Amino acid sequence: MYLVVGLGNPGDEYRHTRHNVGFDVIDLMAEKYNVSINRTKFKGLCVEVNISGEKVIFLKPSTYMNLSGESVREAAFFYKIPNENIIIIHDDISLDAGKLRIRSKGSAGGHNGLKSIIACLSSDIFTRIKIGVGQPEKSLIPHVLGRFSKIDRSLIEKTFEASIKATQTIIEKGCNEAMNQFNGFSA
Repeated sequence: MYLVVGLGNPGDEYRHTRHNVGFDVIDLMAEKYNVSINRTKFKGLCVEVNISGEKVIFLKPSTYMNLSGESVREAAFFYKIPNENIIIIHDDISLDAGKLRIRSKGSAGGHNGLKSIIACLSSDIFTRIKIGVGQPEKSLIPHVLGRFSKIDRSLIEKTFEASIKATQTIIEKGCNEAMNQFNGFSA
């Protein structure tokens, strides 16, 4: 069983912002598997799907980014999902817009959602699919809570498709195979 979590902030004012790329990918995955993420549970919205014979929970925490770990912990505990089967999809300012990087463990790298997850799981071992949103020109908060330019949005949408394929690869063939195939992806 796998838990696939897209990080973001709830509310229309955050929809399609750089910080909400995780939510965007989860929404696209739900569309692909013809399900609605409308079940309120684990301090978030979730749905269960089957990918290649594996039960997979898609989760969008409703806790706001800084408390995402509470939602992840509740779902992982309820389903007894090992940390190695948790996949977190999130924005990364250290990557150019449209780039993709997968890691199986590591630090939060300054990302408050990851800090919360690491604290709540008492571990940094879980898979991350990092979607590059570019460096802020000035201040961090307006950048991550801002929307993409039309050019960057078209790049990001290609990266979303790669993220969906990477998630499937992790579930079907493992994280190492996904890293081999998708690290270095650039739209």
